[in-house]
Amino acid sequence: MTIRQHIKTNFLLAYPVMISMLGQVMTGVADSIMIGRTGATPLAASSLANVVFMLLLTFGIGVSYAITPYVAEADGKNDKPMIIALLKHGLIINLVTGLILVISILATQFIFYHINQPEEVVDLALPYLRIISLSILPFMVFQTYRQFAEGLHSTRMAMIIVIGSNLLNILLNYLLIYGKFGFPAMGLNGAGWATLIARIIMGLLMALYIFYGKKFLDYKGGFSFGNYSSKLINRLLHIGIPAGIQFIFEVAAFGFSAIMMGWLGTTALAAHQIAINLATISYMMTSGLGAAATIRIGSYLGQGDRFSLRMAGFTLLGMALFIMAIWGIAFVVWRYELPEIYIDDSEVIAVAAPLLIIAGLFQLSDGTQVVCAGALRGLKDVKIPSLLIFVAYWIIGLPLGYALAFPLGYGAEGIWYGLLIGLTVTASAMFVRFRMLSRSTATN
Repeated sequence: MTIRQHIKTNFLLAYPVMISMLGQVMTGVADSIMIGRTGATPLAASSLANVVFMLLLTFGIGVSYAITPYVAEADGKNDKPMIIALLKHGLIINLVTGLILVISILATQFIFYHINQPEEVVDLALPYLRIISLSILPFMVFQTYRQFAEGLHSTRMAMIIVIGSNLLNILLNYLLIYGKFGFPAMGLNGAGWATLIARIIMGLLMALYIFYGKKFLDYKGGFSFGNYSSKLINRLLHIGIPAGIQFIFEVAAFGFSAIMMGWLGTTALAAHQIAINLATISYMMTSGLGAAATIRIGSYLGQGDRFSLRMAGFTLLGMALFIMAIWGIAFVVWRYELPEIYIDDSEVIAVAAPLLIIAGLFQLSDGTQVVCAGALRGLKDVKIPSLLIFVAYWIIGLPLGYALAFPLGYGAEGIWYGLLIGLTVTASAMFVRFRMLSRSTATN
């Protein structure tokens, strides 16, 4: 394949994943925009609750990601019995993981009162957190069937389901947050119930699509229960757990930055929520390219085509850099206008605007690290990348951010400079790792 053909194939595979992942994060964006209309305190409370929620949810997402490279590799070998087994074992792993995550959130919620956060923010955050924690189970069902379908190069239906779910979430937000058409005005909790209902429907529709879809008729055996293989479970967990830990290291870094923002006050925390929401939108677009990297490289690995594996990875990286450069320019140019979408508070906007300049600076690093991480998952390389992320954020980025924010007096901007440094180190290390592994395995 030529470079142009690789780019075309990458795009056709990645754009539904981009849109579906963007749709997922847009649920949070819609919540933030609609909650922000009720005030800075509820917006800060949603940010605080999502620190814990997203930390554990992304671990579950990482566990589910193990399905895709194994299915893609088995599809490359045309091994249908293995594909069926992967679906069956992936579902039970994800259900158990989801249950553990829900219990973990409910058992640790009291911690919020001991991390020096504004009391009025914590009082609003906890009921909301309890509601959205229940959405993890249907979300893990959705992830099981989505990652399975992506491993078979089928990405469009997940996109359609996520878009529909997002529209439903917005409608339910309008009804339940503000109390329209006879519904009670539930404020922040209304956003939680809207998210839960939308994700239940999302998981159900994705399961029905896989069960009844013509493309998947040969794999209905994957819906059966019982007769599990400990060997296959271990293989999936060997990829899934390190991938989940990798996400925890990254998301926890951003989550801890939100906690540090809370030490600066409600205004700083609300501004952080706006900036992180916008940065997450761009991140999710390139996450689609990262998912495409996992699929294509896993498939080429199964086919034994090492040269195409390398070409696919580097063309995906080039596409990510192009997209993120555009996002970076947008964040800098419209740094005052974009926060106005979320909130009409001049103090919050004044804090958020310089954070968006920093977000613009780390867009290229963000795009590089997400595509390289996806490519490395396709090569079943997850342990070393997890270690690299831990060092970049927790040994380098966050300590520097704390020092800049508090002892050196840079405040909110100091915390984000730490994130910028952590992302840049991560991206550099991931690129070197993929370049090294792809070069050692590539053949003409």
